[in-house]
Amino acid sequence: MTMKLTAAALLALAVAAQPALAKGPASSVNETATSRHYASLIAGEPKLAELTMFFTQMPKGGDLHHHYSGAIYVEQYIDFVDKQGFCVNKQSYQIETKKEVIAAERAKPVAERSCLTGAEIYADDHTWRELLQRWSNKDFANHGALQPPPDRLFFQTFGYFGPVSNSNFREGLQELKKRAIAENVGYIETMFKSAPALPNPDFDRQAAANADNDAALEVQLAAAWAALDQDPGFGKSIAKFVDTVHESSEGIDDERFTMRYQTYVFRLMSPSLVFSSMMAAFKSDLASDKIVGVNIVGQESSHVAMRDYALHMKMFRFLRAKYPDVKVAMHAGELAMGDVPPEGLKFHIDQALVVAGAQRIGHGLDLVHETNAPAIMKKMRDEDIPVEINLTSNAFISGIEGAEHPINLYRKYGVPYVISTDDAGVTRHTLSNEYVLFASRYKPSYAEMKKASYASIRYAFLPVAEKQRLTRQLDSRFAAFEARMAQFAKTARPVH
Repeated sequence: MTMKLTAAALLALAVAAQPALAKGPASSVNETATSRHYASLIAGEPKLAELTMFFTQMPKGGDLHHHYSGAIYVEQYIDFVDKQGFCVNKQSYQIETKKEVIAAERAKPVAERSCLTGAEIYADDHTWRELLQRWSNKDFANHGALQPPPDRLFFQTFGYFGPVSNSNFREGLQELKKRAIAENVGYIETMFKSAPALPNPDFDRQAAANADNDAALEVQLAAAWAALDQDPGFGKSIAKFVDTVHESSEGIDDERFTMRYQTYVFRLMSPSLVFSSMMAAFKSDLASDKIVGVNIVGQESSHVAMRDYALHMKMFRFLRAKYPDVKVAMHAGELAMGDVPPEGLKFHIDQALVVAGAQRIGHGLDLVHETNAPAIMKKMRDEDIPVEINLTSNAFISGIEGAEHPINLYRKYGVPYVISTDDAGVTRHTLSNEYVLFASRYKPSYAEMKKASYASIRYAFLPVAEKQRLTRQLDSRFAAFEARMAQFAKTARPVH
């Protein structure tokens, strides 16, 4: 008991010592008027048009659960197809990259081509609309011609635009910056690129045998780590990876906007590829002030992800001990009833926190099914570990929304949260829209919405000085916003 009380006391002291990062500006007449105006928009039947206008203008501190490749809209990927001299097959909707095939297609009259340029795709409305339904979820809710299961549609989009999503990084990041500034978002922490990996069949065989033997697995991981750490080729691939991040991000940061980058590992690969990529991700983070965290991605309900979930968490535990200064956010519990057998819903968030040491949880949807749900929420509350809420993504991919979504459980038990987009290009929405959904569905107060905006700076994987700078910027932007809203509210007239 004494040890627990001591730990709690230490935690309280640590929290108290933190700089004031998320309080926001002091209450003012304009803030009160803005709060009153907002309350009128959520009273009774939410006024969605007015809420959209309100949140489009309201400052959003940042977007912390953000995938670069999934944030780019289809239209920009079509531009990238042309820029790289590729074409799109109008039967398969796959990007053709082979030069000889492209040359043969371009020798044909336009009417006979099966592989089209961007301009030709736009000129053929049928092809364009069919492509849009495959490369994003556009028209899904309107019962377009394609109706595969939503999760399959979502995850398969990346296979279509994949050949151009791993290039043209600078243009893509600039477009994301421009869009963020237009909707008053000051910071993005994007999952930008996967770290390099090396296959090792012997490691894979050993991992299968050692998955349930922690002592043997620890020995295996230590040997693999030591070998990779001394591998000059592996080191060069990490250095090249870091250079790509730096080159791509040139010109992004300015007085209006800041972007930082997470690297990640795919949980759908063999154990040796996962471990080596995970290690490369940790080492890349230490090598660059632009890379601020490590994540793990990939459809959590897939066979390999479920089979190796506990193994992956133990890999994170091992590497966090080796590199304790590296921050870790983790997709965990992005599962709904029926995605996997019931026992598969009971441990993902818990292991991400307790075994892997995650400092932010992405999605956290299966909370209500987890064996240790109360302990999970207590740990997240006591240790100030936020959950990243992605309402559009959760509704589309997992079918979880409204009262079924665990957001109210997290709120009720004091778990911190941030509002984020996930893959806004695939699901074709914005961060402002996520705030609209949250406000209209759950009717939080203006103070809570404002706190959520500040929370996205508080929980960013940034040095304290950077958080303080972005918080000061947010203070100024809220002061200007509330002055405008207070004046706007005075012009409102009753609708009869």
